[in-house]
Amino acid sequence: MGSGGDAREIAVRNREGSTPGVVWLGGYRSDMAGTKAEALDQWAAGAGRQCLRHDYSGHGESGGEFADGTISRWLEESLAVFDRFATGPQILVGSSMGGWIALRMAQELRKAGQGGMLHAMVLIAPAPDFTHELMAPQLTGDQKRQLEERGYMEEVSEYSDEPNIFTRALFEDGEKNRVMTGLIETGCRVHILQGMQDPDVPWQHAMKLAEFLPMENVTMTLIKDGDHRLSRSEDIALLLRTVEGLV
Repeated sequence: MGSGGDAREIAVRNREGSTPGVVWLGGYRSDMAGTKAEALDQWAAGAGRQCLRHDYSGHGESGGEFADGTISRWLEESLAVFDRFATGPQILVGSSMGGWIALRMAQELRKAGQGGMLHAMVLIAPAPDFTHELMAPQLTGDQKRQLEERGYMEEVSEYSDEPNIFTRALFEDGEKNRVMTGLIETGCRVHILQGMQDPDVPWQHAMKLAEFLPMENVTMTLIKDGDHRLSRSEDIALLLRTVEGLV
């Protein structure tokens, strides 16, 4: 992807098979080798379905710098992978930030006259517009100063020894990619899986998202004791049942 100093290689794993298949869209700082992504790939192998995964630039096995990442950049990469490898209608499975990417992909595919390539969507603890809706209202004075003076801020991560990095460019670009501003026409069924003990993306955010989706196309499953990752064996079983039901 890109050219010159912006060139970066995107790592892709594509299991060939029948369609509708599944396309994995990971979260912020996660990769395609995670528990849920691997479980989907194993399911696809047993079902003879296509399974398409990739790492955004700055993530996992892909090239590029993480600090250069924005929603627009990762969306562009996801659309390019989809265009290159998807062989028929697909179920987009977006986790956390991947849910935002999935919704933007749906908009861009419909705009390009390719809405028929979307069979359905599964959004796991979806975090669309998280920079505007979830983070901006909680920024401290020190964090605002970091963004203004250094161009990025750091935040302790519960999932890694290294802090999370959020750049000013990510916040500014996030404003251009907001989806929770009007009706989100996906043109396909959407199933949301949301833990009610999620400390990162409150379940109320998923409920708010549902208000912007066509009522007849949306199903939501709330997991009362579910966390953000939803990677326990029972959560994985629910994800696979959901995908099978949509196929």
